[in-house]
Amino acid sequence: MTSENTPKNKSPNASPFRPSLGELDEYLISEGTHRRLWTALGAHVTTQDGAAGTHFAVWAPNARAVSVVGSFNDWNDGATRLTQRGHTGVWEAFVPGVADGDTYKYAILPHHGERLLKADPMGFGSQHPPDNASVVRDILGFGWSDDAWMNDRAAHQDRRAPISIYEVHLTSWKRRVDEGNRPISYKEAAVELVGYAADMGFTHIELLPITEHPFDGSWGYQPVGLYAPTIRHGPPHEFRDLIEAAHEAGIGVILDWVPGHFPSDAHGLAQFDGTHLYEHADPKEGFHKDWNTLIFNYGRTEVKNYLVSNALYWLEEYHLDGLRVDAVASMLYRDYSRDAGEWIPNKDGGRENYEAIGMLQTMNVTTYGEVPGIMTVAEESTAYPGVSSPVDAGGLGFGFKWNMGWMNDTLSYMAQEPIHRSHHHHQMTFGIDYAFSENFILPISHDEVVHGKGAMLAKMPGNDWEKFANLRAYYGFMWGHPGKKLLFMGQELAQRTEWNHDASVDWGALNDPAHKGVQRLVRDLNTLYRGTPALHARDCEAEGFQWIDGGDAAQSVFAWVRRGGPDDPPAVVVCNMTPVERSSWRCGLPQAGLWREVLNTDADLYGGGNRGNLGVVEARDEGWHGQPASASLTLPPLSTIILMPDTDPDNERD
Repeated sequence: MTSENTPKNKSPNASPFRPSLGELDEYLISEGTHRRLWTALGAHVTTQDGAAGTHFAVWAPNARAVSVVGSFNDWNDGATRLTQRGHTGVWEAFVPGVADGDTYKYAILPHHGERLLKADPMGFGSQHPPDNASVVRDILGFGWSDDAWMNDRAAHQDRRAPISIYEVHLTSWKRRVDEGNRPISYKEAAVELVGYAADMGFTHIELLPITEHPFDGSWGYQPVGLYAPTIRHGPPHEFRDLIEAAHEAGIGVILDWVPGHFPSDAHGLAQFDGTHLYEHADPKEGFHKDWNTLIFNYGRTEVKNYLVSNALYWLEEYHLDGLRVDAVASMLYRDYSRDAGEWIPNKDGGRENYEAIGMLQTMNVTTYGEVPGIMTVAEESTAYPGVSSPVDAGGLGFGFKWNMGWMNDTLSYMAQEPIHRSHHHHQMTFGIDYAFSENFILPISHDEVVHGKGAMLAKMPGNDWEKFANLRAYYGFMWGHPGKKLLFMGQELAQRTEWNHDASVDWGALNDPAHKGVQRLVRDLNTLYRGTPALHARDCEAEGFQWIDGGDAAQSVFAWVRRGGPDDPPAVVVCNMTPVERSSWRCGLPQAGLWREVLNTDADLYGGGNRGNLGVVEARDEGWHGQPASASLTLPPLSTIILMPDTDPDNERD
């Protein structure tokens, strides 16, 4: 029983130190507008009244009592009680002697039911799974030296910049087989992954979720510690080392961010204070049956604040250059993957999730407004309008959107035997009809090479040579097509097996010249794409694309011109998707004169048959395909060639 002289909501065992949260923190937390919520909540190593220790603060508005337990008090519930802070629902205490590396949880006594033992929703670190306590991490004081990149990155992430993304699951990119198959560390990745991505010509690395997660098989998509870089690769400051190394190499880093759902693990957010605090109580709103996970209650101001602040946290504290937001479609629609009677309509009787839409809009406005030069990307699989349009114009406010329709259509086409492709010609051309309705990224992601879908090479028809030729032609088509690029690890070397999250990329495949050739092709495609404004400057603008011939279904040939600025030379892309050489295919060209064959996927250095146009063609003033000039081309079987005008006046064809 408490004494009459004991302040309200304060246990006699509470910390004798003064509260750390200020009135402004209280106000912003209550209002749900504390943009940097992580600076108020969580575990902060600090000094108070001359004593070194850690300040703990956690939001648990429906708790009867909260204690912090850990390695510093023998996990004793009664040893370190927290004090409730006004009407915010926040409990706090300063605990002397607690330092970086100490483990802890919150012991929460709900009004109904048994004591709960919870990891910190704002924890900056965690134990190695399967252990799941939070770990005190001092995230202050990192000496960043990436000012040059940070000051210039807006130009590298603009819709007119070349953006070619290497998607990586860090835990399986490279493993140390001779050391128990352990994943590489952040510090090792800072050398090996960054060096590899730079050598391959990628502009960005996109990391599958590195937020802490208990189950390896979720690949990070079922996070429990949204504020903690996974300890699987090292502590937070070493994750910062990886980001800094990428920036020093001129490479941006994008984090795959998961605000759409969370697992129901007992130590996590589920019924955090004995009530449905972060999630909806009604499973018709709060449960994802596909993933057996819980859905955030986006309509609750504190939950919305928690998520928006989390987005800002990664961009500010870790200098990440962007966020790719996972499963946006599942957030936008209340009936996502639900049958009739399994969902609750919005206030207007519709299927749109207004609260989730509002959270995403606020996240984009906040991050773009607070952190210069960043980018956000939506994985959105429907035709929801305005995903990459500004919020003040009614859009969601993302910088870019994955073009899932393009991916599905073109992969379906490439899986066809060439003899049948003439009947599916539209699957390769239809994407242009909507290519400029959003700022698109063309993704060939991890989802396409797992769960029995097979590796990219396995999707291609024909014998082994034809499979490689098909894949090379497809990559040429992709890099020549409007839209930024994304390729998942292993696809750049035509790995034969689908992705296994417990094993490395099949680096041994590079001992085979055919695989080495595909890798070299991807490197050269990146180099050409980055150095050719016609291939990237108007990726998101209709003025940058014109069909030369999009209707030659009988021969399965596609030809188009790409344009950059008014002073940039055009590029012409021609694809032959049959195993038959077209020796005299007449192609309209934008101007007469010599045209260089700047890329040919059939070149022998890529593993091809070295057929083509001997490096150059001459276009004459003979109109064709609606173009003022034309040339007779040799189109190798299953190939893509890219032509550009020869701008050297001294060059003459022999």
